[in-house]
Amino acid sequence: MKDYASYSFWLETSGDDLTPRPRLDGSIDVDIAVMGAGYTGLWTAYYLLKRDPSLRVAVVEREIAGFGASGRNGGWCYPGFPVSIGLLRERFGTETARTISRAMFETVDEIERVIAHEGIDAQWARGGALRLARGEHQRASVENAYKTLTALGLAEPYELLDAAQATERVRVTDTVAALYNPAGASVHPARLARGLARAVERLGGTIYEQTPVVDYETGRSPRLITASGDVRAKTIVLAGEAYAQQLPKLRRTLVPMYSLIVLTEPLSESDWEQIGWRNRELVASSRMSVDYLNRTADGRILFGGRGAPYRMHSLIDDSLDRHGPTHDMLRRMTIDWFPMLEDVRFTHAWGGPLGMPRDWMPTTSYDAAAGVARAGGYTGQGVATANLFGRILADLISGHVTPLTQLPTVNHRSPRWEPEPFRWLGIRYAQEGFARLDRNAERTGQAPTGRNLVERIGRH
Repeated sequence: MKDYASYSFWLETSGDDLTPRPRLDGSIDVDIAVMGAGYTGLWTAYYLLKRDPSLRVAVVEREIAGFGASGRNGGWCYPGFPVSIGLLRERFGTETARTISRAMFETVDEIERVIAHEGIDAQWARGGALRLARGEHQRASVENAYKTLTALGLAEPYELLDAAQATERVRVTDTVAALYNPAGASVHPARLARGLARAVERLGGTIYEQTPVVDYETGRSPRLITASGDVRAKTIVLAGEAYAQQLPKLRRTLVPMYSLIVLTEPLSESDWEQIGWRNRELVASSRMSVDYLNRTADGRILFGGRGAPYRMHSLIDDSLDRHGPTHDMLRRMTIDWFPMLEDVRFTHAWGGPLGMPRDWMPTTSYDAAAGVARAGGYTGQGVATANLFGRILADLISGHVTPLTQLPTVNHRSPRWEPEPFRWLGIRYAQEGFARLDRNAERTGQAPTGRNLVERIGRH
């Protein structure tokens, strides 16, 4: 059996016995068959069962609940959407952009409500989120984000902070400004996923673990196909995120991009006196290559970011969870942000794939005639978005027309990714370009112009 606790600090400290639940043993008939026991699949099952406890719901998972991104992410429960508010306005108009933003804020409240209602010990800490400008070259990005929010009438809960105000919250080198959002919350992601799985079971759902789905069929007889039997259903739900693209029918719908994380030992009280960070705010800078930080409940610093290279043919493999050069870079960045920690010990390093659609736009879809629903494509913003999408799928499958089912993610079709080797060439060009733009900006103090081809490709 796999050592599931070794896949992330979160799974290691989930407080759960990670022994897998029983496998599927023979074909079964249910009302709803869900592929994937991560956030999307579990939230969908949860809301369907809350709405109709008589439903027969089966969740089929290739490993254990919370094994993928749901048990390995940065612990950010945050109202950010994978597509920026500015681009949402361009694509769908001002009112729709506002509606999505408000739905995401409400989603953080909803997750908090469910955690309390179900008694999930998820180490929830609602300290808000700080987007830092580290250096003058990042100031425009932060200030322009606030201007966009103001133009949309959404700036009220945010605060634009100067350097002194930002460092009152957390002392990070080179900070010149910050945008503070009070809605963000730090969460133990694996405890949330594992607790949600137990809530689904209490409501009458069944979770089969170590049961990989190898194919599926839609139409008159929808079913998930596994080596140990079929799960026949009225509706199947495809909720495998990055892993789903390994199924032949879903190839090129998403690409798996690896996000990696390092974690320090618990810091001393004297270290925290120098750093501040008393409210456990979520923290990130405005780098194009992405970074994200969290203060854990036991007083560690989590530092995550991108940088691991995309692999040909959208490869997903356990060996890719660790990439020495990227993990070393993240350790160096931790010390660069917090020089007082130059002697700190790093205890954990891990990673995993997230699902990226070709146009960055996540999707919820439902075809009643085919008996199939699908959600995903969060591009690393899935902790909150998956809850929203689980509620949308529950509405769609139940036949309820709600404001959520009118969102433009519903039945959105992202273009498929290019075939190889063009996919590899394009993604690697963009990855290297983002890193180069960050290095140039840090060296020269000049912000990227926004006119560079890489910036246009990566705009979202």
